[in-house]
Formats: sequence, structure tokens, C-alpha cells
Amino acid sequence: MAVNEKRLSVTEFDFDDVKDNLKVFLRNQTEFKDYDFEGSGMNIMLDILAYNTHYLGFNANMLANEMFLDSASLRSSVVSHAKTLGYEVTSARSPIATVNVALTTTSASKTMPAGTAFSSTVDDVSYQFVTIADATATGAGGVVTFNNIKIYEGTYLTSKYLVDTTNPEQRFLLPDNRSDTSTLKVQVQNSASDSTLTTYTKATDISQISSTSSVYYLQEVENGFHEIYFGDGNVSKALSDGNIVILNYVVTNKTASNGASSFSAPSTIDGVSDITVTTVSNAGGGAEPESLASIKLQAPLDYASQGRAVTTDDYVTYTKKLFANTQAVSVWGGEDGGYDPATGVTSVPEYGKVFISIRSTTGQNLTDTEKTQLVNDFGKFKVTSITPVIVDPETTFIILNTSFQYDSNVTTKTQSDLEALINTTISNYNSDSLQDFNRPFRHSQLTGLIDDTDDSILSNVTTVTLAKFVTPDTTKATAYTLSFDNAFFHPHDGHNSAAGGIIASTGFFIGGASTEYFFDDDGNGNLRIYFLVAGVRTYFDALAGTVDYDNGEIKINPVQITSVSNVDEAASTKFRLTVLPNSNDIVPVRNQLLELDLTNTSVSGTVDATATTGKGYTVTTTATTTQTTTSTTASTTPTTSGY
Repeated sequence: MAVNEKRLSVTEFDFDDVKDNLKVFLRNQTEFKDYDFEGSGMNIMLDILAYNTHYLGFNANMLANEMFLDSASLRSSVVSHAKTLGYEVTSARSPIATVNVALTTTSASKTMPAGTAFSSTVDDVSYQFVTIADATATGAGGVVTFNNIKIYEGTYLTSKYLVDTTNPEQRFLLPDNRSDTSTLKVQVQNSASDSTLTTYTKATDISQISSTSSVYYLQEVENGFHEIYFGDGNVSKALSDGNIVILNYVVTNKTASNGASSFSAPSTIDGVSDITVTTVSNAGGGAEPESLASIKLQAPLDYASQGRAVTTDDYVTYTKKLFANTQAVSVWGGEDGGYDPATGVTSVPEYGKVFISIRSTTGQNLTDTEKTQLVNDFGKFKVTSITPVIVDPETTFIILNTSFQYDSNVTTKTQSDLEALINTTISNYNSDSLQDFNRPFRHSQLTGLIDDTDDSILSNVTTVTLAKFVTPDTTKATAYTLSFDNAFFHPHDGHNSAAGGIIASTGFFIGGASTEYFFDDDGNGNLRIYFLVAGVRTYFDALAGTVDYDNGEIKINPVQITSVSNVDEAASTKFRLTVLPNSNDIVPVRNQLLELDLTNTSVSGTVDATATTGKGYTVTTTATTTQTTTSTTASTTPTTSGY
């Protein structure tokens, strides 16, 4: 509100505040007397003036916001700011699968041209996958096999432009915002009468470009389209009148076909109709165009790295840039510890290496082909003496058992309703706070969220169990190392030895026998294998491995596990091993991810007697003692473990 009624306040832009300021100003004049009456004509003029001022203020504020990368909200503004930092915004990405294609033919060699189309079905929807480069293979024994062929989901398109240098508005566009620029191939034909083709490469390092370099430049423009442009003859080669620009690229459906696993061949390839397609790796990597949040984060980091991968942050930035299917990434230098594929992360330094662990958007580990390609891609940015190593992420599952009490007087919800709501709370915590590197599980945070799920919930007790899955090598005796990287519960030597210690497992079979075996521990650092005789544990091997309670590591001695039992009532190729942690807070390290096992997490509620009956109630408790007997009598017909 203005203090001096002869002057207008210019600090407010809200409609009501602006109108009030105008009224205050008009009190000092004598020409208009009806300005303060809502039904007057002058009041309508004040409304118009206030609205106009409000609009101008709003537009000025929005304009100011769009001037800065961190406050801009329009994609065109964010992309423009990123361009000034030399950052290339990632386009939509096609899901990529790898296949082997076998042609039954007597020919010595065959060629599979770019644009060869395969088909697949995901969720009853058909999708087309195409090759983007010519491939030639030679045959043997009447079969010509194309190995490790990458196929991209989408439509393979060609756009041609006749160069007219007299037209300053001529542009070379990919006319679809679903175009995957990673599949782009740029060629320039000399003229309509001269079919000579020159393949242009994308410019990456201006210092390596001369006036004759055949390179092109790429940028996102309006409507999410991408524009290709060329040099001026001083900085890279310029185009000439009559040249024909030829653009080959894939327009994709982005994430829709991720996970496609079975592919049908085209009717013919190079005249051959007897075609067999074998999947090497399922389709993955399909992604939406880079989000505004990602651009705002990555553009300054990319600028800071100056085109070099030196620090761990640099490798995080370039991993996300080079592998579009990255959901999360963890990087550590070899000086901080190495990695052994058999045992996992080690404390022994491996100088000259940088370890990169990637969680993909598909949930699948990178294939060997993808790892090799990524390492090769890093070659343009890394320091010469550093070797990137791609490490698979290790997931540690957390199983919860939640018991809660509630006041039935303050809610109309049933116990089942509350249990369902708490399960939703737990699921949301899993997706919002976990499943990323360096995201710890905080017990008190989750229990607080459970208490806040509904006003009627008074308290909860939530226990924590850790779990890992092991895929056994069924062909030979193999040793296994499971690193939980969190200390195990171990109050004293021999803890709970008679009842199986703190370790449990799902069932498995050894050497093809019909006896079902399980793991436990003796509380003294020894892993044991047992089977059941009438519900009693009978030990097959009391020294089947070691347990390091302090460091959270289990080592299984060489054993040939030929098959495994069903896990969670479903056929499986893995067995699960669980352990009690020393702390309810679980902290992941390096390539470790934490994820709640929602299938085995249990939630149960009871009405709080204190809240419902008040003082003076009586509770009668009956104590029950259960004793477990361990036998060493052999049996070949064990019962279930009750795991």
C-alpha cells in the first residue's frame, strides 16, 4: 500500500494490490468521484488498468526467469542456455537389441542392407526393428551367419535437401521429434548429375577441425526437432549450390518396446528366404528426449569437464551422455579399491583404473557388447593412462516385518485397509528413497512414514532382514562370495547355533540327488549345509564356508549345486540367502544398490488395547517355550524347511 498518496507504488503486481494502489492515488484528485464504487464505469477502467499491469508484471517476471538456466521453464530456453555451454541435448533413443541372423544358402557371402526390418511384439503391440548399416557375412556348411547385429526399434527414414546458398532461411531438419540422432548418418552428394558421396562426421573437437574438414553440427531447435548445419569454409567445409544433403535416421517409439526378446525375420535378405533369428540380448535403452531437469544438471557439469573425463564426476556425466539407458551410475577410482568379478569389490587398490557401475532403466545388466562399446566411447574423453572398467551393480534386498498398533476409535478403516495403506507407504519409500547408488536405508525414517500413514496408527515395530540371490553354476563345483558390506548381528560366539544362527536360505540340490539342502551358520563363523529329517536339522557339511560377521561377508566353499527349489512359489534359477544385520540402518557402498523385497515384506496390525479400553484393563499372558532339537541321523527324504 502506498504511503504517499500522490505517488503510485510500483512494487506490487498482484491484481488486487495494483487496483488498491490506483484507488489510493485517485483519492487525491477531484475529477473522478465514482472510482471506488464497484458498479461504476470508472471502476471498470481501474480493472482494465490493474489487469494490464498484472499481465506486464507476469510477463516481465517470466522473461527474467527464462534468462537463466536454473530458473528457465521453457524447453527452448533451457536448450538454448545449454547450447551456449557447448552441451548437446540428448534426443529420443531407440531400444536396441542384438541378434544373430543365419541364412541357409549355398552362396559364399551375403549382404544385409541398412534398413532391413525385423519385427517383435511387446504387450500385444507389434514393433519394427531395423538395421542402420550394411553388413556382409561369409558362409560355411551352407549357412551364412551375421553375428551380433544391432537392430533399432523404429522406422528407417531418408530425408534429402537440395542446397541453395542464396536462401538464408534454408534449414536441414529431422522433421520428427522422435528421431534418434545417435542413428543419424549424414552424406553429401556432389550434385544431381554427380552421384559421388561424401560421408560427414559430427564435429566434437573444434581444435581438430580445419577449413576442409567434412563435419556437421547438430542442435535441438523448436518443437523438439533437430537441425543439422555445416561450416562456412573457414571453420570446416562449406556446402555449395547443387549439393544434395542426405540424412538417414531412425524415428522411434522410444520406451514402448524396451524388453522385446523375440524377433521375426523379414521375408527375404539378399534373396534368401530361409532365415533364422537368434536373440543375443533383449531390446533396451529406449528413452525419452533428455528432460529439462537432466539438461539443467548435466550442462554445467559437461562445461566444467571441458570435454575431458578426469574426475569421478566427469565419468558420471559422460556415462549418462554416452549410455542413454542410464538410470543411476556409481564411479570410483582404482586407488579407492579394486573389483574382482568372483568376489566383488576389494580393498586392494588397482591404480590406473576407474570403475563404473550402471543401473539401466530396463533393470538389466549391460551386455558384454554394450560394455565394450561404452569403454571404446570413453576413449575420446579419458586420460590415456586410465582404463575404464564396467562393473555390474549388486542388489541387496531388504525384507521387512512390520507390526503396528492402531486406535480403532478414530478411524472407520478396517485393519486390512490400514495394512494396504502401509504397504503403499513402504512401496513409495522403496521407489523414492532407494534403488540408487549411495542411497542408504534409514530405519527411523521409514517407521516415521509408517506412523504418519494414518492418524489412527499409534506405533509400529519393523524388523529388517537382508537378502541376496545367487545363480549357481550347475555344471561344476564353484565357490561363491556374498558381500553385504554391512555388519551381521553377532552378540556372542555360538549365538543361536542350535536353531541355525542368523543365516537362512531357500532350498537347493547337490550333485543331482533328490535331497533338498539349506544353508545356516553356527554362530562361530562357519557356514553349514543341512537337510531336514522330520523337521529336525541334519547337517550334511558343518564347514561349508565362512561367515565374517564384522565385515558382512559370506564365502561358500566349492560345491556343485545342480538345481534349486522354487523361490516364492515360482520356478527359479537362483537361490536366496538371508541374514540378520547388526544395524537397522543399511548403507550401500560402491556398486551396491538397496531395494525392498516387497513380495516377502509382511505387514500386520492389531488394535491397541490401551487406546480402546483405557486404564483398568487386565492382560493375561501365556508363555510358550519352543525347543529345537538337532540330529545327525542321515535321511534321504527331508521335509520342507519352513523358510
